[in-house]
Amino acid sequence: MIWITRAALAFGLACCAQGALAVQCEDRSFEGNSYTICEVDAAHEEMRLFYKEGEGGSVLGQFFAVNDVLKLENKQLAFAMNAGMYHDDRSPVGHYLEDGVELMRVIPNAGPGNFGLLPNGVFCIGETRADVFETKRYLAEKPQCKHATQSGPMLVIDGELHPRFLPDSTSRYTRNGVATSEDGQRAVFVISNGRVTFHEMGSFVRDSLKLPQALYFDGNVSRIYAPSLGRDDKGFLLGPIVGVVEP
Repeated sequence: MIWITRAALAFGLACCAQGALAVQCEDRSFEGNSYTICEVDAAHEEMRLFYKEGEGGSVLGQFFAVNDVLKLENKQLAFAMNAGMYHDDRSPVGHYLEDGVELMRVIPNAGPGNFGLLPNGVFCIGETRADVFETKRYLAEKPQCKHATQSGPMLVIDGELHPRFLPDSTSRYTRNGVATSEDGQRAVFVISNGRVTFHEMGSFVRDSLKLPQALYFDGNVSRIYAPSLGRDDKGFLLGPIVGVVEP
């Protein structure tokens, strides 16, 4: 009977290890497209935004660079993703708040490109919750955010797709974004594993994930760090990065 005891112990340890994961990641298919999702318990996990190495430092721009900074705190990334559009110098296009310090103001007006395709929105990380807000609502409600990044367009607004999304669009890119639950306890990060349209990605969030608010981060440059899935996407320097931190 010793072999049964050992097997049970091994199974129990595996279950405990799985339960201890700060982020739950998996691949999902929806209407012929594949997506990777990583779900975070916003009430209990530590989410942060990363842009530069300290005040006046150089742009981090890579997942390994964020991990190098976190080593000084005896911490590491459990998950990370690019988190908003940026200029050629990697500075945020829209509102950016890191650890309570505003580096870029809110941009409420329409403009060129996907960012200016209103309504756009803000991803707000608070002390015990995370929320996606349409930009005008963000300005009106003034939520208490420790970190915030503005991007656009919104993918899903109060359970409805962005009104400008077309089912027969031919614009296809690898895309990524974030969706949140009404109670702010679930933050689900999404990246497509192939080229998709805005309508397809928004439909995945609305109809498969069934989350009421979702914000587009970027396309074509989309990357993810998900060690539980063996993913560490590499490429050129990124702007803002969102990550979940663990010991």
